[in-house]
Amino acid sequence: MGSGMSGKAPWRVGVLFSQTGVTAVIERSQLNGTLLAIEEINEAGGVQGREIEPIICDPASDLTLYGQQAEWLLRQDGVNVIFGCYMSSARKEVLPVVERRNGLLFYPTLYEGFEYSANCIYGGAAPNQNSVPLASYLMENFGKRFFFVGSDYIYPRESNRVMRNIVRQGRGEVVGEHYLPLDAEAAEFEPIVQEILRTKPDVIFSTVVGSGTIHFYQVYKAAGADPTRVPIGSLTTNEAEVAEMGADVACGHITAAPYFRNLDNPENRTFLQRYEKRFGSTTHVTSGCEAAYDQAHMFARALAEVGSTDTERLRGALVGAEFQAPQGLIRIDPDNNHTYLHSRIARVNAEGEFEVVRAVARAIKPDPYLVFPALNDWSMWLQASGSS
Repeated sequence: MGSGMSGKAPWRVGVLFSQTGVTAVIERSQLNGTLLAIEEINEAGGVQGREIEPIICDPASDLTLYGQQAEWLLRQDGVNVIFGCYMSSARKEVLPVVERRNGLLFYPTLYEGFEYSANCIYGGAAPNQNSVPLASYLMENFGKRFFFVGSDYIYPRESNRVMRNIVRQGRGEVVGEHYLPLDAEAAEFEPIVQEILRTKPDVIFSTVVGSGTIHFYQVYKAAGADPTRVPIGSLTTNEAEVAEMGADVACGHITAAPYFRNLDNPENRTFLQRYEKRFGSTTHVTSGCEAAYDQAHMFARALAEVGSTDTERLRGALVGAEFQAPQGLIRIDPDNNHTYLHSRIARVNAEGEFEVVRAVARAIKPDPYLVFPALNDWSMWLQASGSS
């Protein structure tokens, strides 16, 4: 074990994001957000005079490796805190390991909800913070006939279950539903797009992730579909994927997220300046990247307060903790370890940038179990931002 800036042993933490494989385009941005925050903390003197040392693993988008590497980090490398995971199926591989060894997982990704672990701090959006707002906006502006397309794993299927219930509350209907493998190629999307053109839904709800997202949008564009009339609405499609598919392909499509790269506030401007200085470009900055950055800073503040990576002590300092994030002020909810987040809906413009068309006035309390699932609940939080 190395020594920190004061000669003391560093605080070691695990970092578990894929740098290769089908979800690497997103997870690399989360890795970068985590590392940027850690570097900022260390440059400011570390925590109690000790550096934070990231032990970085690459599970290569392979589900079995997430659990194996988490076990290795906690048992062999002696860490008690892990930042990591994008897919829900990856999180579910890691959580049993973390719970068995009483570690703490910081999970910076939106997910399908209906989960609580005392050993996890959830930093991404729960369904009431993104699915409900997106469904409300799409039905209000485009219509109530939805077509679902997703990757074939836990998050898309559960997210679609939630979305179906929300759509039904709004007196809408689902007119088609398909799932494809995570490594699906463009040709596999072609018959689905043809079915969409025949079915003529008002909107498509996509829970396709990874490289499949790029293929899906490209095939949709090549088929001559018009996103100004029938857009793809998503909770996952972000700046990194837009950069990969091209502005002409992404233009007109819609995403709901707590954060978009072009938000204009002091915290976000500073974040982007530091990110660009460190990594050379902000092209791949995403909501998941911002959440990872936020979580690392919130961990460091809790660590400074308690002087220990002990899970119970850290959790005691984290619940209720606030942070002025690039997206705005956020807070960890003492009720469920999830995070109060902002809710925004944005549409991709001709330059490939997300333009926010609707936003909330303040962060929304997470409701991972949709205890209060009414479609109209979100309208209480609304503050118009541009056209809607």
